[in-house]
Amino acid sequence: MCDRYSITTAANAAKTLLDWYDAHARALPWRIPPQSNTVPDPYHIWLSEVMLQQTTVAAVKGYFLRFIARWPTVHTLAAADDGDVMAEWAGLGYYARARNLLKCARAVVSDHGGVFPNTSAALQSLPGIGPYTGAAIASIAFDRSEVVVDGNIERVMARLFDIHTPLPGAKPELTARAAALTPQTRSGDYAQAVMDLGATICTPKKPACGLCPWRDLCLAHRRGTMAELPKKTPKKPKPTRFGIVYIGQRNDGAWLMERRPNKGLLGGMLGWPGSDWKSDWDNGPQGAPPIDAKWQEITGEVRHTFTHFHLRLIVKTSRITVQQTLNSTHFVTREDFHPSNLPTVMRKAFDLARPSFET
Repeated sequence: MCDRYSITTAANAAKTLLDWYDAHARALPWRIPPQSNTVPDPYHIWLSEVMLQQTTVAAVKGYFLRFIARWPTVHTLAAADDGDVMAEWAGLGYYARARNLLKCARAVVSDHGGVFPNTSAALQSLPGIGPYTGAAIASIAFDRSEVVVDGNIERVMARLFDIHTPLPGAKPELTARAAALTPQTRSGDYAQAVMDLGATICTPKKPACGLCPWRDLCLAHRRGTMAELPKKTPKKPKPTRFGIVYIGQRNDGAWLMERRPNKGLLGGMLGWPGSDWKSDWDNGPQGAPPIDAKWQEITGEVRHTFTHFHLRLIVKTSRITVQQTLNSTHFVTREDFHPSNLPTVMRKAFDLARPSFET
């Protein structure tokens, strides 16, 4: 940093940011306030970091609080029923995270006596923990001097050093810059401070440079290039896939449902039976109904966007007589059915179909 700035050293820059963090740290349910004598709970840090992957803080808060109320320790989570955890996770998306959450909890209990490893390398040996998550847990939970780089930190580094190389190609340079600034002490607070700076001040649009503790050090601010950074390689347009979902209710109130295979999108989640999701609509999506009944296509369609594609679904509904029964495991009783436990795309389908069952 000294080769770019004559005002301060990297150590002074870290101190400046930590002073700002001590006064302005966000209050988050998994976070220990700065300068507190309380030791962070690695279980809470791990759980929050897994939940926060590709998701916002605002979306995660409620889920985190419900999880720790229901499963307060890694031991209780490891002993939880898979279906209960997947249902509690519904709506957070990226369901492989929930499956790995259970695998990781069980590995911590069975292989580590319920104690999380305290180094990034050891943490990365656990299911679902990659370089970023391992570094974040080691830094925040155990105050290890690890280089933590998420999207917020990439944006701050790109602006601080006026780096115009587009992401993802700029990642090595941004990581190197972040490493040069990471202090040996209070590294967990420092990592959270840079995250908070990116989330509240150095925001993607209209950064509040006038409030930034690093304003005088920031090359992008000096050169007026903040709005341009970080630059990103243009993404390819997302393709669209098409399919059908079948929503059937038995006349005793039970719903015809299926649990999806553990692998793949929405893996392990309870949802509506349906066709495969195809990439063309020319002949209509193909797939036999799950049961012989009078299926009627309802007006409208479900639209949902996943990471790599858009999805459009036709919804067909049916009233199923008691005589048209399958094995009881294919039905969810009225009492056990909770729309909030469905993944978002399946809940959208239910919301669209609900009026046809209320008439």
